[in-house]
Amino acid sequence: MNHTRRRGFTLMELLIVVSIILILAAIAIPNVQSARIHTLETAATRHIGVMHTAQTQYFSQYGRFAASLAELGPPSTAESGPSGASLIPPDLAQGEKGGFRFHLQATPTGYSISVAPVTFDVTGRRTFFSDQTLIIRQNPGREPAGPQSKVIG
Repeated sequence: MNHTRRRGFTLMELLIVVSIILILAAIAIPNVQSARIHTLETAATRHIGVMHTAQTQYFSQYGRFAASLAELGPPSTAESGPSGASLIPPDLAQGEKGGFRFHLQATPTGYSISVAPVTFDVTGRRTFFSDQTLIIRQNPGREPAGPQSKVIG
């Protein structure tokens, strides 16, 4: 009796396994991307909170709100001052962090913060707005959020 033992897998078996892996990947990848975007958007709202805290500290030190991110960021000279108070990290002071662009500007009543994804549908799907009221607002989509946008809650 001549018995030959089969070693390895047939081409058909390998194709079935690869097909199953591809189907599972097609299901999992969109979920992973959605979770990543949600994480980046949550981080962006936390950065807004950091800027609010920095603005409160800046106001208590200098008697006014900072008019730009640079004023909240690291100083250009050795000492902190109104033009660089060292209250936020350098990357946030540059206006971009975690896949979002941040813009701070002075207003007649205080300040406003506008936040938008660097690349829509990759780093985020919403824009954000906040001001000295400390209320964070959102707008789904590319339209910039503003003072009348929906409150996050």
